[in-house]
Amino acid sequence: MGYPTLFRPLVAIFSLAPLSMAAYPEVSDDRCDCYLTNGSSSHYFTTHKFFDFRDKVDDAGVPPIIEDADESSQANPTSNYLSSDEWTDYWTMQSWNNAAVLDSGVSDASVLMAHSPNNVYIEKNQDENADSSTYLTMRTARLDDFQTACEFESAIRNYQYLSVRMYARTVGAPGAVTAMFTYRDIGNNTDLTAVQESDLEIRTLDPPDCVQYTNQPSYTSMGLDVQEATRNVTIPNQRDWTNWAVYRMDWSPGMTTWYIDGDEVASISFQAPRDPSMLIFNSWSDGGSWTGNMSVGSEASLQIQWIELVYNATGSPAPEKRSDIPGHVAMRAEGEEYEKRDEGSCYNVCSIDQREQIGTTTLVQGSASKTIVSWVVILCLALFAW
Repeated sequence: MGYPTLFRPLVAIFSLAPLSMAAYPEVSDDRCDCYLTNGSSSHYFTTHKFFDFRDKVDDAGVPPIIEDADESSQANPTSNYLSSDEWTDYWTMQSWNNAAVLDSGVSDASVLMAHSPNNVYIEKNQDENADSSTYLTMRTARLDDFQTACEFESAIRNYQYLSVRMYARTVGAPGAVTAMFTYRDIGNNTDLTAVQESDLEIRTLDPPDCVQYTNQPSYTSMGLDVQEATRNVTIPNQRDWTNWAVYRMDWSPGMTTWYIDGDEVASISFQAPRDPSMLIFNSWSDGGSWTGNMSVGSEASLQIQWIELVYNATGSPAPEKRSDIPGHVAMRAEGEEYEKRDEGSCYNVCSIDQREQIGTTTLVQGSASKTIVSWVVILCLALFAW
């Protein structure tokens, strides 16, 4: 049935209204009072950070492997970017080794492993039809006398729940592990019950479509496996960890949930971390039963195009503009949990999920997000009156 000419503009406007209401406006982070994630369990967070390694051609270059363990650990950052405040304000390179563990015999590690800043570098993307100019590489390699590895951890050591994502892939020889995980620093405490850690691990000795997710510890003091603590998951859609994918981990009260390219693949409530923790990325091997033993001369890498996270933290003030929001608590005591906010405590609600461009935020609730819908309604009423 056709519409009379008079009503055709009105029909067209109403047909656009659902699209307008679904198209959230892009805003800067200073417009956001909090961030709401999607998924099977949505949560509110106070802060958003995005680290983009896709277009750093001036910093690109693959450093040669340093073949002395001590010299390797003392190496300088490999580029201006990795020594800039943009990086060092949020991440710290690690240079520790496992010599004490080898001497103590508390694990089945069989190889000296030394972390080196030299193994973290910006590399040009040589992929066919590459979707970035560069990416961040985290390398581990087996030498005659030791395993050179790498790790960086967050400068923030008091995350209290977060949603972190990386667009990444793992490539290389069997016998390595690449990982992204939360970690509660317990110092010299050897009591397994004190461990709080949520892991995403890729073992290159596993089939390339398998990823391991764990709320540590995954074993008892008697060496027995704790089956409830871990899941070995097949990557959806017939893909594998050599393909670029968005790996996401949501740590929330009483639960850790993992996603690959938006699909939920694992969720573990058992032993979910409770207390403030840091965030760590690494690429390593120690010749033990978990990693396997890499052949001399072989290497493997975690390659990352970007890292993004929204989070809460304890013991530090929220941004100044949020301290005036009714119902918002600007500082939390150590170990105190953030509660889900009601509408009065977070006026402008933003999202890093409801968007078209990576790294941006959109306003999904608040004055600006209602503007588009309001104009549609006003225009419709005006036409109807006309």
